[in-house]
Order: sequence, then C-alpha cells, then structure tokens
Amino acid sequence: IYIRPLFQGQGLGTALLEALIEHAKGGGFKQMIAVIGDSKTRAASIALHRRLGFTDSGHLTAVGHKHGRWLDVTLMQRSL
Repeated sequence: IYIRPLFQGQGLGTALLEALIEHAKGGGFKQMIAVIGDSKTRAASIALHRRLGFTDSGHLTAVGHKHGRWLDVTLMQRSL
C-alpha cells in the first residue's frame, strides 16, 4: 500500500491494510506476506505491519537497484 506523502500520517494506510486483512480472511487465505522494499527508509511501514500482527520473516540485503543505489527488502508474515 502506497500513500502519497500529502496524505501520510492520517491513518489511511492502517485503514487500508486492516480492510485488506479482513478481505483475505474472508477469502479463505491462511497467511499474508509483506515484501517491503527499500526497507532502510520504510520504518513507518514496518511499524504499521507490526502493529497489525505481522512478524519479521527475513531480510534480503542489496537485492534491488533503483536510482543508483542498492536496496534492502524486509519480509514480514501474518497468520490469518
């Protein structure tokens, strides 16, 4: 879920992720996986996922390249 900077910090990401979790539960899914790119600069996204029950599942170092720099990826998982 990406929220335009102008609208960040208003609870929109939380509301959207909560709705997505409920929709996935209703669809019979058992697990949700979050793949958070550029995880060194995404502390708010990681914190949001943790607040909603996701746990750390892994960290991939320098696996993506964007705008001239290497990016890490954080993997998180939540049972439904």
